[in-house]
Amino acid sequence: MQIDSARELKARLSARLAEGFPLVTASGLGGRVWTRPAIGLAPAGPGRAHLAIRVAAEDDARVLLTGLDDAVRAEVDVRVTGPILAQSSPSPAQLQQRTRPLVPGLSVAHAAVSAGTLGGFVRLGGRLAILSNNHVLAAADAGAPGDAVLQPGPADGGTPADRVATLAGSVPLTEGRNRVDAAVATLDEGVEAEPGALPGGPLGAVVPDGEDVDPDEEVEKVGRTTGHTRGRITAVEVDGVAVQYDDGVHLFDDQIEIEGLSGAFSAGGDSGSVIWRSSDRAPLALLFAGSSEGGSTGAGLTFASPLSSVLAALGAEWVAS
Repeated sequence: MQIDSARELKARLSARLAEGFPLVTASGLGGRVWTRPAIGLAPAGPGRAHLAIRVAAEDDARVLLTGLDDAVRAEVDVRVTGPILAQSSPSPAQLQQRTRPLVPGLSVAHAAVSAGTLGGFVRLGGRLAILSNNHVLAAADAGAPGDAVLQPGPADGGTPADRVATLAGSVPLTEGRNRVDAAVATLDEGVEAEPGALPGGPLGAVVPDGEDVDPDEEVEKVGRTTGHTRGRITAVEVDGVAVQYDDGVHLFDDQIEIEGLSGAFSAGGDSGSVIWRSSDRAPLALLFAGSSEGGSTGAGLTFASPLSSVLAALGAEWVAS
């Protein structure tokens, strides 16, 4: 269908979902990780899109599909993902070692967290700072400004002696609708960094807010667990992504969905990676979650927030090199 029609259908079904279910909270899970459907747009040719529905189990999509005629159902792309988890669990990787100067892709974390990824560098109040997720640098709201950030993260052997930065700010994770999972930590005195040390060299300017992101665009990232991987965008403007954190489920709107070109695009510990477009090396999004199932290869789906939204929420400026 035309992309505007797909957006209208997305709005209709989102309204049906809002009427049919209360907001998911940790206390309402009843011991079961239930991921209500996420809804977005999947590419279907120039100017056209299918409605992308992502569910933990096939039964979770029935409430949205009931009552739709066959012509509309033919325009719906339903994929079963299993639970979508915040990707901060430890796993061996080449980027887990203590490394100086700091570069994007390294293992990094709050002292109370296992390990995530140093996504890139930003300027905050005139100081150079590390960009990653709230659940990586701020322990999912359990941390406080002034806390230590370690490289490598504790799961990779990081100790207080490996302190490289100080938590400066984060976007809180709310029980309502979230847009980003993001935090920044300013570099400590004497810690050096090379922001442009990425596969292929420095990145360019951030994709601006309001610019349409092309579904089917090829993208790349470098992360602590899976290293440098390539993928493609499979859905944009995805609302209702339900992500399981230690304290329960948090919902995210306006997200970008990505699958790997060959195997998984990301895995646990890659949270915080900055994703860029392969065509022009423009930084596009901040990775924060993923599933182990779903996608055309069955290797799982990755979810990321538009980087322009992340920077605006943090009041930070991207540093390319």
